[in-house]
Amino acid sequence: MPGNALKILVADYDLATTLASGQAFRWQPGAGVWTGVIHRHWVQLHGVPGGIEATTAGPVTDWSWLTHYLQTDLDLPTVLASFPADEPLRAAVQHARGLRLLRQDPWECLASFILSSTKQIVQIQQIVALVAERYGEPLAVPNGHSPTHAFPSAERLAALSEADLRDCKMGFRAPYLLAAARAVAGGKLDLERLRGVELAEAREALITLPGVGPKIADCVLLFAYDFPQAFPVDVWVMKALRRLYFPRRARSPARLQRFITTYFGPHSGYAQQYLFHYMRTHPNPV
Repeated sequence: MPGNALKILVADYDLATTLASGQAFRWQPGAGVWTGVIHRHWVQLHGVPGGIEATTAGPVTDWSWLTHYLQTDLDLPTVLASFPADEPLRAAVQHARGLRLLRQDPWECLASFILSSTKQIVQIQQIVALVAERYGEPLAVPNGHSPTHAFPSAERLAALSEADLRDCKMGFRAPYLLAAARAVAGGKLDLERLRGVELAEAREALITLPGVGPKIADCVLLFAYDFPQAFPVDVWVMKALRRLYFPRRARSPARLQRFITTYFGPHSGYAQQYLFHYMRTHPNPV
């Protein structure tokens, strides 16, 4: 029966922490709800006992786009059990148990993280919102809610000028986003093909784009492609590694990379997200 509301039964899911943990940039908190855009759907989410309540703007017959995005089918206890039994990860999980990874659209994820370079989360949200407002297609919203737009396609952005993008307050990131859009729209980079290749090959394909280094590539591979061992290393994660794991002895980037690759297990990307959130939000990570 079509409807515009759904309750997803899921345990161990911290909705607020997940949506505010720096993975995606279309979510805004309200009075007990989170309002955002998933693909071409305006949606409000509300964490309730035993699950998540969702509301959209019109009747929906297939909610798979939402459960796919939220990854509500994931066995989180199994993921957490795969982590090394060390004090930093125990503390990080205790700080934010129920933190999940989202499964995003590859193009929007890639574009958003290109725009994230040297920016705070609130600034990234503002830029992404402005790009969507100016160049994305309008979406249906319930009466009384502000207009909203889908994130523009690669083809739409590829047709713009660098000046158009700079006018969205993205600064030096504008030529990088334009180059990525043109590579995707022109077929030079096939984002769908990356689903079927090995992690190293997928990473290599992404870092051929101007402005995309290993960190941005690994964010896309973890948050859009389900590569569980993609391990983005930004300033916060580097602080976590050095403070929590090597407080008394310096490690070169190469040795840190070897540690990352061998230590955190088959779901190292999940471990990374817990460490990232713990380091960024805990007043005294130990």
